[in-house]
Amino acid sequence: MTRETALRRDPDPTRSARARLPDYSSADIDADLRWWNAANYLTVAQIYLQGNVLLRSELTPSDIKPRLLGHWGTSPGLSAIYTVLNRLIKRTESRWLFVTGPGHGGPALIANVYLEGTYSEIYPDVGRDEQGLLRLCRQFSTPGGVPSHVSVETPGSIHEGGELGYSLAHAVGAALDSPDLVVACVVGDGEAETGPLSASWNSTAFLNPARDGAVLPVLHLNDAKISGPTVMGRRADADVRADLHGKGWEPVFVEGTDPRDVFVQLTEAVGAAYEDIRRIQTEARAGTDRPAPRWPAIVMRTPKGWTGPRRVDGHLVEGTHRAHQVPLSGVRDDPARLRQLDAWLRSYRPDELFDDRGAVVDDVSVLAPDGSLRMGSTPYANGGLRREPLTLPDPAPYSLRIDTPGTVTYPTTTVLGEYLRDVYRADRTTDDGGTFRLFCPDETASNKLDAVFEATERCWQLPASSDDDHLAPSGRVMEVLSEHLCQGWLEGYLLSGRHGLFASYEAFAMISASMVVQHTKWLQHAAGLGWREPVSSLNILLTSTCWRNDHNGFSHQGPGLIDTVLSLSPGVVRVWLPPDANSLLAVSKRCLESRDQVNLIVADKQPHLQYLTDEEATTQTSAGASIWHWAGNESDGAAPDVVLACAGDVPTHETLAAASLLREHMPALRTRVVNIIDLMALLPPGEHPHGLSDAEFADVFTTTVDVVVAFHGYPRALHQLLHGRPDAGRFHVRGFSEQGTTTTPFDMVVLNRMSRYHLVLEAIRRAGADSEDAERLARLCRSQLERHHSYIRRHFDDLPEIRDWTWA
Repeated sequence: MTRETALRRDPDPTRSARARLPDYSSADIDADLRWWNAANYLTVAQIYLQGNVLLRSELTPSDIKPRLLGHWGTSPGLSAIYTVLNRLIKRTESRWLFVTGPGHGGPALIANVYLEGTYSEIYPDVGRDEQGLLRLCRQFSTPGGVPSHVSVETPGSIHEGGELGYSLAHAVGAALDSPDLVVACVVGDGEAETGPLSASWNSTAFLNPARDGAVLPVLHLNDAKISGPTVMGRRADADVRADLHGKGWEPVFVEGTDPRDVFVQLTEAVGAAYEDIRRIQTEARAGTDRPAPRWPAIVMRTPKGWTGPRRVDGHLVEGTHRAHQVPLSGVRDDPARLRQLDAWLRSYRPDELFDDRGAVVDDVSVLAPDGSLRMGSTPYANGGLRREPLTLPDPAPYSLRIDTPGTVTYPTTTVLGEYLRDVYRADRTTDDGGTFRLFCPDETASNKLDAVFEATERCWQLPASSDDDHLAPSGRVMEVLSEHLCQGWLEGYLLSGRHGLFASYEAFAMISASMVVQHTKWLQHAAGLGWREPVSSLNILLTSTCWRNDHNGFSHQGPGLIDTVLSLSPGVVRVWLPPDANSLLAVSKRCLESRDQVNLIVADKQPHLQYLTDEEATTQTSAGASIWHWAGNESDGAAPDVVLACAGDVPTHETLAAASLLREHMPALRTRVVNIIDLMALLPPGEHPHGLSDAEFADVFTTTVDVVVAFHGYPRALHQLLHGRPDAGRFHVRGFSEQGTTTTPFDMVVLNRMSRYHLVLEAIRRAGADSEDAERLARLCRSQLERHHSYIRRHFDDLPEIRDWTWA
């Protein structure tokens, strides 16, 4: 393929003339190449060595790890970018965060953070001497050590990278409301093939140079994935340029195989990009009325596995997919390969990079920036250091007045929108700053949270028309039709010290479910690192739920994120099912105050009956599961004959209707109604911090009585929580069973066998009731189900006594 010459730029007379960059002398190049050699040496040593880490003698098989794990291919490019950024930071004293899309470049990032001194400050046992180097190498990808990814254990990291596609979204999230920060985001060309990364290039439409920091993407094209070529790596430069240019970026190309030449190009490109970023921001912050800027970006083409073995056993390795992981395998057993590894390591001249004690020599270590300007030490990568608690209003003034439970109908999420409006107002903010944002895939108004637009607008940097609603460059509601992008932005925002909420249609939150898994894993491991300060929780609101998406159909019905979350770390995850607006307020305040958690809140946006006063909602949110004495007919302290339990808004509605039928037609049957707000309360206390004690569980559910449960999600999810409780087989769960499409609201619960009539029939059976009253009620339930089936097909609406039912 014929490529253009390096450092290509399209002529553009509207761009300001660049100030001449300081000379990058031959001595400067030599110094940077020494740092780079040291980083490359430490990268290879981490992958291979368990002894003789400074090559005091020839390598022997006993010096080599028995299992060779790690990824070499991307590492030299990452270290080159890190090296050049160090020089820029020292010259400008600017603040940078380094986000590494190729997450398998873990050994390179560890090497650079070690060279700058941060690693040893955080992990004193990995000192700056030969013994520390030995620990550094022996810990890498070994039991009890550190993973091969740029993991939570890596100082300076907010992005694990184990699952590709989210680096640029995380980078943009960190830049939002961080006006002094520049985020260098390395995007691997394999990662560039993913859907989330492709969407992330559109973030230029949302970055506001007047109040936000900036992101400098470096698209690293080394032409290969694990076993084949990459799409972007094989595209012509003109096509890559056109792709990025169309998304609002001004790409500059750096290309080559000779390190000196590449370092000159890369240093100029980074310096010019930094000048462009500061020019764009200065003009915006001076109030200059200009169109949305075209942000600088760098496209860097260097060989995969650069400076590694050129050929192995006659096969080309450098510059191919064979360099992706461990380019020299079988080193312990093959003397020729062992000698080749020895030569490869010595090519970096470690004897000139480390002194007799094993410390990095002064003329290398001096290249690191100072203090918190080091990318491994930046507080932006340890967000708890920057986090300040949100100013949260008291929910009471926003709550609905409830005189009699189950008689008022109201859209549940509407009051949360009013509350979030004033969270925005109370946030220590001007029109163009703050620490809280709502992220939502084009659904803020649909989810009835649109009261927030009384306090702010939708963030938008592109042209707007007079017909648009609530668009402004200073807007702080982030809407884009990509669940990946919304959640990725929020994760970057949280991990760099701020607060937020991700609201999504329930079924489509599954699109980014794997991101929830990865974030939970991050928080789980961060909890064991004393140096990582707690960050604000990832709060996810699921609305437009399966039970009330009868108008959209089967595609919009799916409560599977509950199942996904329940299997994750109990120290991190929480699942909340508030039955009404006031409990949603109580739950939301609690979640916004929390740290280091993943809170999944499920609350439908449609009008629902309302039950709890604000005081009751707060009390029952703390309790997790509570007896609704007003709904049952227990008396004289006797045990109930059957317990009706519910978790979720529609399940609560149907359970109360079932309780009403039982009270009316079988008054002698003692029923108890239990509402579950905090799903994790069902877990045994040793398995979750919110788990009810054995005594509390018995007080609520008894120890012997059968429990008929109406549950928002898949029944199996609840069964797994109850495992370990005494006589868990007495819990009989009805929930979503993948039935229903475009139909009536009540038909949804009928099709999934969770209607009031199904619950009554189950309660009669489980209570062992065989009276004439029981038989009459059972006939009534079956008759009503048949009547419902005919009625909705004739009238296209639910029976009036169903549609208009209230507790009163």
